[in-house]
Amino acid sequence: MAENTTRSRDPLVRMVALARPRGARFALGVLAGATATASGVALLVVASWLIATAATSPPLTALSVAVVATRALGVTRGVARYLERLVTHDAALRTLADARARVYERLAGSEPVHRFRVGDLVSRLVSDTDSTQDLLVRGLTPPLAALVTGAGVVVVSTALFAPAGLLLAAGLVLGGVAVPLAAAAAGRGPGRRRATGRAALSTALVDALHGAPDLVAYGAMPAALARVEAADTELTAAERRDAALSGLGAGASALVAGLTLWATLLCGVAAVHDGELAPVPLAVLVLTALAAFEIVAPLPGAAARLGAVRAAGARLFDVLDTPPALIRRSTAAPAPAPDGLRVRGLRVRYGPGEPWALDGVDLDVPPGRRVAVVGPSGSGKTTLAAVLFRFRDPDAGTVHLDGDDVTALPADTVRTRVTGMPQDPHLFTGTVRANLLLARPDADDAQLRAVLARVGLDPALLDTEVGTHGARLSGGMRQRLALARALLVPATGRTGTLLVLDEPTTHLDPDTRDAVLDDLLRATEGRSLVLITHDLAALDRMDEVVVLVDGRVAQRGTPAQLRERPGWLRSATGAA
Repeated sequence: MAENTTRSRDPLVRMVALARPRGARFALGVLAGATATASGVALLVVASWLIATAATSPPLTALSVAVVATRALGVTRGVARYLERLVTHDAALRTLADARARVYERLAGSEPVHRFRVGDLVSRLVSDTDSTQDLLVRGLTPPLAALVTGAGVVVVSTALFAPAGLLLAAGLVLGGVAVPLAAAAAGRGPGRRRATGRAALSTALVDALHGAPDLVAYGAMPAALARVEAADTELTAAERRDAALSGLGAGASALVAGLTLWATLLCGVAAVHDGELAPVPLAVLVLTALAAFEIVAPLPGAAARLGAVRAAGARLFDVLDTPPALIRRSTAAPAPAPDGLRVRGLRVRYGPGEPWALDGVDLDVPPGRRVAVVGPSGSGKTTLAAVLFRFRDPDAGTVHLDGDDVTALPADTVRTRVTGMPQDPHLFTGTVRANLLLARPDADDAQLRAVLARVGLDPALLDTEVGTHGARLSGGMRQRLALARALLVPATGRTGTLLVLDEPTTHLDPDTRDAVLDDLLRATEGRSLVLITHDLAALDRMDEVVVLVDGRVAQRGTPAQLRERPGWLRSATGAA
């Protein structure tokens, strides 16, 4: 219930709530901003009094206090404005860093990355998260400072001449409340389109860049560029509407300021004519009204941007509200299994009402045993790998490592005890050395060269650049490098590290596939291994084969046994 209530709150409110731990800093920033603004108004007021009074040729001593006050207010204004910028930006940047950390933590813990396209996710991580800073610096501190300062200016004006104070109050309410509210309401739709357009442009651009080779090969690059241009046109139009709205808000605010100034001047002149007001206070009142509207001048522009900030906040919290795929249990269950991997009754599906990707799978991998998991496409093999890598938790059933329930352990702890290669291992732009050091940062060059030789790669490649996504390496070299990285992970747990290799020879030609398989099996000799594969060539070197069909274990046994029994493996290998 509490979670649903949180999700139903306005994104702007939730974004401001992110700054709650630094509320004292923002309060200090508001105070400094109000001091700077009040000093600016007071500076003009004192200067106007000084000029108007000097016109009456008073003794110099009568002006000395005003001269000193003018200098003091000028210094105070500069110092207070510097402190306001320093404090509020420091607090906003720290809040932004916390928001980014929360987003990264949620991505690592819940795997929502698969819900979004790459470009859209980049937009959420960068632009939408940065909107938190924009809201706190431009949408939170200035209105609060304006409220404090505006109230003080109205009180002073009312004390000098009540009708002028009332006119100024009405003008500030119109210029500082009504106009910004109208700008915020008008900017809600354009702001939403702006956030959506930015995401669409990022998505189209990243898709075109990442898919450039295939797009060129199939002659689809012009269509992809057309999508980029269309998204850019839409975003540009949204930016123009936003700029026009900001201009209208600024114009409306200036109109209200001008009308208020003229009304104050006419009212004051009439009061001077009737003897109700002296000329010097009239000059002070008029210039006070002029200076007062500098307080609310930034508010319409900031309010017009609230629509875009609200839309960005909704996209940001869409990531933060993604339910975690991994839930650590509060306490570990007693060890019910011997050393090694033991899976019992494993059931997994990707959403309520969806079919079971795994439905009651049992699997045992004792220390040092090599088990192959085979089956037709869509049988649940990669889902099993995701569970073993702790990318997602079981919906039912248990997975134990050396007697420990993996759901009772931190995900990173599990991944030090289960390592290997996912179906599409990622190579980071950089050198071979940099990619290997991801697995063991403290490894020296001798260890790195040794593991390269172990998987059949030339140790001299250590400083070779792999390119984007490993584009400078052949398919076989990429798979070998990914395997070398997996083998570098330090052995942990009572029985060492379990290796899980998900389709390690996919996309390779037959000769390269056989060579990689040979090196792979030789390099993993003596290690606990789960080999998930479509390739049936290396099954004779495995201790056990488990056949998955429709998410269930259809057969299990040695390769020789399964080739003698009717079933999927016998049909796939063409055995008599």
